Amino acid sequence: MIVPTRNEARNLEVVLPAVAAVRPAVHEVIVVDGNSKDGTIETAQRVLPGVRIVRQTRKGKGNAMACGFAAATGDVLVMFDADGSADPQEIPRFVQALVEGADFAKGSRFTKGGGSDDITLLRKSGNAGLNLVANTLFGTRYTDLCYGYNAFWADILPVLDLPAVDMPPHPDGGMYWGDGFEIETLLNCRVAAAGFGISEVPSVERERMFGETNLRTFADGTRVLRTLAAERRRASREDQASTPAPAAVVAPAGHPVNRTGGINPAPSVSGSSPSTAPVERSRPAPRRPAGEAPAVPPYRPQQAPQPAGRDRRGQEVGGAAAGAGSARAATASAQDGTGRPEQVGVRYAWGEEAS
Repeated sequence: MIVPTRNEARNLEVVLPAVAAVRPAVHEVIVVDGNSKDGTIETAQRVLPGVRIVRQTRKGKGNAMACGFAAATGDVLVMFDADGSADPQEIPRFVQALVEGADFAKGSRFTKGGGSDDITLLRKSGNAGLNLVANTLFGTRYTDLCYGYNAFWADILPVLDLPAVDMPPHPDGGMYWGDGFEIETLLNCRVAAAGFGISEVPSVERERMFGETNLRTFADGTRVLRTLAAERRRASREDQASTPAPAAVVAPAGHPVNRTGGINPAPSVSGSSPSTAPVERSRPAPRRPAGEAPAVPPYRPQQAPQPAGRDRRGQEVGGAAAGAGSARAATASAQDGTGRPEQVGVRYAWGEEAS
């Protein structure tokens, strides 16, 4: 769980104990603080012993999220706002969507089972318009572009190519692209452009509990449009310089993405505990320069200890786990008796391979 904060002490009094009560238990909660002045860090440590505190390296929500992603050690990353608008009891739905085959689980207030206690007619209409633009530009079927409750496998982070957290502050005092509130739209665009499987998860947005919202309807709507245009240009440049990625598949809520990138017809996402069924869908390879063979880095044993459990394919595992963004699915060659390589899914620790 990645929880970006700035002066959210009163909300964390309620939010963090609610997160801790989720069963099955959340592996770790990372509070990323942006120089709070109200005792946010002290409150987090008091109400949730064992919480991890990370201080963001620059400014902006995007940088806070990237710092949390980089510090995380779990296989699944959940983006969770600190203002009390997100329901932690929905976390198992997101995890289940991923275990069933999706690369990215996107919360939606406007699919069956979702809703909002906090959205106005103006914002709802604006969101519908932005959805139309995004779906037209990226060939997706999003129903709720502007919602920040999302989850994804940590091993797709290198493909998302977020600004490095150890870069110095922007020289002109501004923010690098991806460091600001555009982060949520940027992620939605990049998972679509990369051809990843996307599953929408119904979610109910509640009102902020304490404090004032940072949302500015017209200014933020303009920012989202700017982000969509910039990311479409970026995707077009990559299309020209690389092997095209498969088209992204956005599955309706309750219909997980299957192995071939299609959509399973049977509903399966619910509020129950995550399924332990193996993942049957093969992830598309990252983009690469045209004419270049897919790079398959050598497998290296991972160093951090990990308790025994199950991997993405439902197999019993133990041994080691990589930090967020340090592990991903790759392919290894195995002989099938004909002298031809058979594709076998393995996990490896990322070295210096360019994404």
